[in-house]
Amino acid sequence: MVIPIRDVNPVHRTPWVTYALIAANIAIFLLTPASAITVTGAASLAQTCQQQAFYDRYAAIPIEVVHNQPLALVPDGRTGVGDQGPGCVVARPNYHKNPMLSVLSSLFLHGSWLHLLGNMLFLWIFGNNIEDRFGRFRYLLFYLACGVVATYGFALTNPHSTEVLIGASGAIAGVLGAYLILYPRARVWSLVPVLLFLPLRLPAWLVLGLWFLLQWVYTAGYAISSAGSVAYPAHVLGFVSGALVALLMRGAQRSHGEGSAQ
Repeated sequence: MVIPIRDVNPVHRTPWVTYALIAANIAIFLLTPASAITVTGAASLAQTCQQQAFYDRYAAIPIEVVHNQPLALVPDGRTGVGDQGPGCVVARPNYHKNPMLSVLSSLFLHGSWLHLLGNMLFLWIFGNNIEDRFGRFRYLLFYLACGVVATYGFALTNPHSTEVLIGASGAIAGVLGAYLILYPRARVWSLVPVLLFLPLRLPAWLVLGLWFLLQWVYTAGYAISSAGSVAYPAHVLGFVSGALVALLMRGAQRSHGEGSAQ
């Protein structure tokens, strides 16, 4: 695994949409219970219950997404003592949740500072060139669409799961897939852990190809990740979706260019 830090691929216009997406993700994270928990480094039971209640309200939950029906009982943010000791109180929600909208809102939620900053690093490095190539409005639609495809795809492969699905990873994976297709030979300065974090200038096809291979290996179950509960299938689906869109776009541009030359 390599850690990209910047690419050598100039753009022709300021990537305002990428900047806005990064700002929105950071601002929303600061408003969530997770920001306080991860800054202190530890979570009390009360903080954990508040975080669970927040995610159950705004995050995508596979069983809800598949059936378009919110759960009947969810954590309400309070703590209590049950038969198994202290825990979070579960009750009927006092709000109406639209599972389809939660697919979009979940793209702007993160579980920790590490989760957030890791995603934003990849978006910062690779998003500007895709925005430059697609145009601002199409890029925004592309970003959101890849996230939606990744979320629904994960939900369909885990239709009975009640675990919350959060993070911009699926949408950003789509950006990475498009970058691999459109700029495979662009150079990316990356840190290589096995070489004592020595910075190397590597081709994008190697950096992103290794990233995708690792996601696929974890998805297929050939290796066990130490990263906890990570939705690797969503990463794979987002990446493939972005790559397919880029292939179609590149093919359409070539056809248009050939037609204009005749």
